[in-house]
Amino acid sequence: MSELRAIEAAFVAGGPSGVAVRDRFKNLTAEDEQVLRLVGAHLGALACGDLKTRCADGLAHDHQAWAVRKRELTGLSSSRWAGAITKASHDQWALARRCQAAHIAGLEAAIATIRHRLSLPVGEKGTRKAPGGYRSRQEWHAKSRRLRVLTDRLRREKADQQAGIVRIVRGGKRLARTRHHLHAA
Repeated sequence: MSELRAIEAAFVAGGPSGVAVRDRFKNLTAEDEQVLRLVGAHLGALACGDLKTRCADGLAHDHQAWAVRKRELTGLSSSRWAGAITKASHDQWALARRCQAAHIAGLEAAIATIRHRLSLPVGEKGTRKAPGGYRSRQEWHAKSRRLRVLTDRLRREKADQQAGIVRIVRGGKRLARTRHHLHAA
């Protein structure tokens, strides 16, 4: 019986552990709110400028450039904030590069599929492993035009990737669309 308890205890998970993180401050005075807003605006402007600098560096970025960016930000904030901002900018740039690579892979797959289907006679049935030809001449023509658009887009994306150019919007796509259509908001 004691052997059974020893085996059971090894498979029992411990209780919950960790730290509760709050994203809201409570019981703030009007002055506190004003100070937090000013600090947030200041750090946000620094982060925006640093991200712009990081994107401009592209593939030529190295540890020395990172140190220069951090030194410049340290004069405008603290060393801790400068490190956090430069790390966040670098991580965001790296994420954009990974997304760019995934987008290129998706474009290449779409182009390969369309090329394969265009090479087949119109109306040919597909199999479980490969799609068939397009159903009509009209669809075939529309997809041949789509192939040209995707090929041009792929060429531009590959050129951007080789040059180290990424397009990043702070706050994401939804915020960018809201900014561009403020009259509707």
